[in-house]
Amino acid sequence: MADTAVTALKTYADIPVLDWDLQNPEVSSYKLFGDLREKTPLVKVPMGMGSMVLGLRAAMVDDIVSPENTRQLETEMKMMQGIFDGPIFDFIAQVMLFANGDAHQRRRQPVARTFAFKLMEAMRPKAAAVAAEIITENLGKGSFNFLKDFAAQIPARIIADILGIPRSDLPVFMKWISDTAESIGFVDVARRAEIEQSLVEFNAYVDKLLADCRASPRGDFLSDYVAATAASGDMTEGEIRAQVVGLILAGSDTTRNSMCMTLSQLLQHPAQWADLCANPDGLKKKASEEGLRFEPVVSGIPRVTIRDLEIEGYVIPAGAVLMVSILSVLRDPAVYADPETFNIHRADQQRWHLAFGAGAHRCAGEALARVELEEILAAVARLAPNTRIVGAAPKLNPGAIRTVDQMQVEFIA
Repeated sequence: MADTAVTALKTYADIPVLDWDLQNPEVSSYKLFGDLREKTPLVKVPMGMGSMVLGLRAAMVDDIVSPENTRQLETEMKMMQGIFDGPIFDFIAQVMLFANGDAHQRRRQPVARTFAFKLMEAMRPKAAAVAAEIITENLGKGSFNFLKDFAAQIPARIIADILGIPRSDLPVFMKWISDTAESIGFVDVARRAEIEQSLVEFNAYVDKLLADCRASPRGDFLSDYVAATAASGDMTEGEIRAQVVGLILAGSDTTRNSMCMTLSQLLQHPAQWADLCANPDGLKKKASEEGLRFEPVVSGIPRVTIRDLEIEGYVIPAGAVLMVSILSVLRDPAVYADPETFNIHRADQQRWHLAFGAGAHRCAGEALARVELEEILAAVARLAPNTRIVGAAPKLNPGAIRTVDQMQVEFIA
């Protein structure tokens, strides 16, 4: 009888190591991930006091996010960066995004109840009106800072209106949003003190909003949220506040960066931009989804293994930090035809877009983000079809949450 060949499983030590430098754009390039994905399903990334494993192929996503195999990252990433206490650590420890089990469920339920898809769909006229307002302000007036004066303004104005925040408070409010977003990813040591100061001020502001809603309910989102948390009675003040801060981030920071990169790609593909301009309502969803696929803002979905886990011939031990690389998976040719091509007409978009995460921790702000992106794109296509990029096209800075470097645009009348 012939011997049956048995392929030995590889160990954690056998996973190739990627020399990761967050400041080097080439490390986060799609070409790098494409080359790696062909050679190996996993790469190991040294991170401060530990290492993280990146999953590069779409076929492994379900295994990585399955609650039978992994749990959501909690404070491990902060501790790997040497952050063990303070405002950044407290925010990560209290927000639903980095919680599991009962803690995640009780933090998410009041938000899901008040931030439901149906309610957010009702925000479409508001998003379209705010976009039209800013387009009209800039139409025919030359080049302007699209990132700062348009892409950042619209989600901030919408979330401010939802929360009852005066427009006069927006400049400082937007700084808090930008700084707090940095606390979620890899924190620059030189920026830590400034980020923490912004978090302290942001927390105090949200505390006042909550107190005002308790004293004088307004029948709006925040009043409903306050009522829902009071009814459940199982959340601390810190948790209640952290969910509001987290929702503001979900509906603001990533949206502005996605808006820039999607419009930029459309304008660099004139035929597709012309198609959107000819049918803005019919193609706004497809354009938005392709922008999210082609240039995702969030780099990955981090998890922690809860048991020894076999993935494509490698055994990853329990307790390892394992992350789906969204940058790699959303360009995996096993799922997407011609994945390196921007194409708003593609027919292979996935039902659950990975740009919003996966599983129980899928982004709670997804509905609002979709409404904003789709209505903003439609408004620009409808009201300013002759829009053009001035100067260099925008690029995304590398990082856990990628940010646009700059974008100058002209709305030509």
